[in-house]
Amino acid sequence: MNKIKQIALAALMGATVAAPVQAEDMAVNVSRITMDVANRIAVASIEACRKEGIPISVTVVDRNGIPQAQLRDTMAPPVSWNISQKKAYTAVMFNAKGSQLKGRSQSPLQTIGEGLAFMAGSVPIQAGGKLYGAIGVSGAPDGMVDEKCAAAGLDEVKMDLEMM
Repeated sequence: MNKIKQIALAALMGATVAAPVQAEDMAVNVSRITMDVANRIAVASIEACRKEGIPISVTVVDRNGIPQAQLRDTMAPPVSWNISQKKAYTAVMFNAKGSQLKGRSQSPLQTIGEGLAFMAGSVPIQAGGKLYGAIGVSGAPDGMVDEKCAAAGLDEVKMDLEMM
């Protein structure tokens, strides 16, 4: 009887392993914004801060945190370049506005050297239920002003992304 159980179990396991895998389980479709859209966002963010008289740097990253567009206004402080990138990277990694992450600034995550910036000044690029990336802005005296300019950059393309 024991031998029959072993044969039956082996046959069942063989059938499970040999079962065909459905194609839709083998690939993931990822929506991305184009370089042109990333540039539109960056320019709109800079223009929004210019209206406030503030020169800034802006970085637009894809959903993996890799920069797609990065601009520095003529008189923006050089340090704002790297800070804008860190803000954008953090926003996309946590899928949250920078102002929502300020409480994590004292967490151990801040010390592991991953290029995180838990401060106001960034927004995720979300539309149509999809996460496309994030926008980070630096250069204003207050991070909430940076975040307002990042949001203006998103507003430039959000309706078009919603329709996709």
